[in-house]
Amino acid sequence: MDLERHDFELAELVDRIKENDTRLIALQVPEGLKMQALEMMDSIETETSAKVVLAADPCYGACDLVHDKMQRMGVELVAHMGHSQMNIDSGMPTQFIPVIYDGDPELKAVIPFLEAHRTIARNRLENPVETSTDQDGREKFEDMVGRVAPLTDSKLGLVGSIQHLHLLPNFKKRLEDAGYDVTIPVGGARLTFPGQVLGCNYSGDDPTVGHYLFLGSGDFHPIGLVLHTGKPLAMLDPYSGEATEMGRERIERILRQRSGLIMSCMDKQRFAILIGEKPGQMRRTLALRMKRLLEKHGKKGYLLALEHIGPDLIDFYPVDAYVNTACPRIAIDDAVRYGKPLITPYELEVALGEKKWEHGYQFDEIP
Repeated sequence: MDLERHDFELAELVDRIKENDTRLIALQVPEGLKMQALEMMDSIETETSAKVVLAADPCYGACDLVHDKMQRMGVELVAHMGHSQMNIDSGMPTQFIPVIYDGDPELKAVIPFLEAHRTIARNRLENPVETSTDQDGREKFEDMVGRVAPLTDSKLGLVGSIQHLHLLPNFKKRLEDAGYDVTIPVGGARLTFPGQVLGCNYSGDDPTVGHYLFLGSGDFHPIGLVLHTGKPLAMLDPYSGEATEMGRERIERILRQRSGLIMSCMDKQRFAILIGEKPGQMRRTLALRMKRLLEKHGKKGYLLALEHIGPDLIDFYPVDAYVNTACPRIAIDDAVRYGKPLITPYELEVALGEKKWEHGYQFDEIP
């Protein structure tokens, strides 16, 4: 990642600090950009009379807000870098500051994947299957997660991570010139911009989208998008210019792991239900519903509230398994770090016989 090619848009923040004569601000920076944090602090303090404190705890998204701690410290404004505002209230003034990367990758590298995926989507339209338990139908549809969701079109859904969203209008035109029917999905209230995807929310998906192109780096967003939609996904990395796909083999490996964890929980009796304390991750109602569900099946559920969730903080409790209601990606991405099974609410329902695995995997999403 070439940090010199990122645009850290501090001008509006500097103007706001000057206008309000703000004396102490907190700066929150995503993990991948913390190497630049001291430079940003120097820039703000040079251009204003404010002092800057870096909120140096891990920051993984706009749901990961500092609020009460910074208020107690006397901070007047939080500058949150590199994420967009969600439908949550941090409890204090917060300015979300975009970070834009100026990379503009060539389209030709990803065309072979898009061609193959469009063929899959068109085959789904031409050969509909009514039941999700028909193995032949699932294979024909190439549905990654076992669902046979109906399609009404085979459009290409164009999405990206937030630092690359400015590329979407231009890429839409280039793709249309190449013969693709392209849509930039608009999601729910948790998503600020068209085409935006989050690790916990892919609500822009609809039946007209037959396959996806993701502009961004890494597997974090692509894994979630495929688990949520079951649709083919190509990836084009603006940093390297390389293209690849979120292959069926990778998703099946994840699903085999999830299936194994579900099966291992079927005879467990004592569960710790994890509640996230971060403002954008707190799903208390869901956690209470899981506790009632366990009690209905004669099992015990203990509610554990944590700001940061990790094996060193919970593995010593005398329970048999964990049910995660905090960030949905903890169970998917970090399960191997825990000494006991860590499952999602949907997976608990499958383990208890309330839902059927054969009906297709359901991604745990925060709306």
